[in-house]
Amino acid sequence: MPAPARLAVLRHAKSAWPEDVPDHDRPLGHRGRRDAPAAGRWLHAAGCVPDLVICSTASRTRETWDLVAPELGTRPTVILDPRVYAATATALLDVLREVPEERRTVLLIGHQPGVQDLVLSLAGDGGDDHALARADEKFPTSAVAVLLLRSPWAELAAGTTALTDFAVPRGSSRKGSP
Repeated sequence: MPAPARLAVLRHAKSAWPEDVPDHDRPLGHRGRRDAPAAGRWLHAAGCVPDLVICSTASRTRETWDLVAPELGTRPTVILDPRVYAATATALLDVLREVPEERRTVLLIGHQPGVQDLVLSLAGDGGDDHALARADEKFPTSAVAVLLLRSPWAELAAGTTALTDFAVPRGSSRKGSP
C-alpha cells in the first residue's frame, strides 16, 4: 500500500505594489525574492518535495515557484492553472480533486484568503494542534502548510486531512547567508 498523499499549500512570497500594474501582473518585492528560496529549502528539508506543482498564473506566484524550484533538487510536473488566481477555498478544492491518484506530493501555490481558508477547511482531527492554531491566526506570505490526505484526491473534502506542519520560512538579508 502506498504512503498517504500529501498536499503542501504555499502562499506566494511578498509582492511589490508598483503603480499602474494590474494585480495579476504584480512582481515579487525584494523580501519575496529573498524568502521564496527559503520556502524551497524548507520543503526539501521537511522531505516534502512535490511530484506535481499547481500554480496560479499571477506573476508573483510564478516568480515564487521559479525561486522555490532550484532548492528542491528535482523537476516536478508544473501546471499553471488560471483557476488558482484569486480562488476561493471551494474553487481550489475543485482543482485539487482533479489531481491524478498516482501523485503523492502536490504543491499548490496560491493567494490569500483562499489558501488559508482551504487549509483550515481541510484540516480534520489528528493533526498538529499548534500548527493549526498558527495557520488560523495568520497565513503570511511564504507560509507553507502540509496536509496528510486520508482519502483519494477525487474525494478531498472538509476535514479529510491532517495538518502536519505549518512554517513561515524567511530568507536572510545578510550577504553570504543561506
